Amino acid sequence: MDPKERFFATVERRPVDRPASWLGLPVPEACERLFAYFDVGDIDELKLKIGDDIYPVEIPYDAPDSKAIYTALQFAKKANTPDQRTLTAPGFFEDYSDPSRVDDFDWPDPAKHIDPDRCRRAVEAAPPGHPIMGVLWSAHFQDACSAFGMETALVKMLTEPEMFRAVIDRITQFYLEANEIFYSATKGKLDAILIGNDFGSQRGLMVSPDAIREFVMPGTRKFIEQAKSYGLKVIYHSCGSIYPVIPDLIAAGVDVIHPIQALAKDMEPERLKRDFGDKVSFCGGVDAQWLLINGTPKQVKDKVQELKRIFPTGLIISPSHEAILPDVDPANIEALFEAVKEPV
Repeated sequence: MDPKERFFATVERRPVDRPASWLGLPVPEACERLFAYFDVGDIDELKLKIGDDIYPVEIPYDAPDSKAIYTALQFAKKANTPDQRTLTAPGFFEDYSDPSRVDDFDWPDPAKHIDPDRCRRAVEAAPPGHPIMGVLWSAHFQDACSAFGMETALVKMLTEPEMFRAVIDRITQFYLEANEIFYSATKGKLDAILIGNDFGSQRGLMVSPDAIREFVMPGTRKFIEQAKSYGLKVIYHSCGSIYPVIPDLIAAGVDVIHPIQALAKDMEPERLKRDFGDKVSFCGGVDAQWLLINGTPKQVKDKVQELKRIFPTGLIISPSHEAILPDVDPANIEALFEAVKEPV
């Protein structure tokens, strides 16, 4: 199987020569260590050397105050560090209670900041035979938290639901417009997308399942329907313990749930395989909180082999966080990808 065939077979829970794998998105500081360890010059050389299957493409976004789609909406009352989202700082809508004033904020026009030609070129740079995954995020819940400041946002969900809904719906509209530009520019060239929000903590959901169903899922369904209209697989991201709403994500049409935060409550691979393994696939599972940082290469290999026994297919083997941080030992990344290719 080539990487694209392996990806689709894994996602569709069909027999595979080995499960598909994904490195994730190393931060610049982690790249320095990885490039030195593997003796490569850039991320493409690294992915080729380790045998990474998935080629991610982040949607190109270029505005005066943001060079990343996930920081396009600058809600903080005080200026942020460039290209960082501040969830807990006071946000623009902190003192708002009138939903009709949602357009008081200077909402950016994605058409002014997303160049279709750049989108096409980014996708066409992928190596032949690899599945291309658009990294769109469309994190409407996290941005809604940023729009008010997280504590205020979560209170307004309960005390002023129409205000919260007006803001999250307007954020959803922004991302639908941005995504449409990307999809139209790359039609027929993409294979999958990565979207999502972090609504899980280590021990459970940050808000109730009913609140997620009421406020988060309507926009999520719109994002999924939009992607599916272009024939794309949908990989949905949320860190943390999200077990209670996995059925809701399945019902919304998610193909893959990412990243199986390995140490989070109720996210054990055996449980996920038993309860959902015939309905949805997963990505992740190799603990990035302790194992990839402090473990030995042998321990990493043992964990990968365990995951392969539990999920002979239906699991994209990957670190349990998409951002590879500088404290991850490059030798453990090497062990992860070696174990993916070794027989069980």
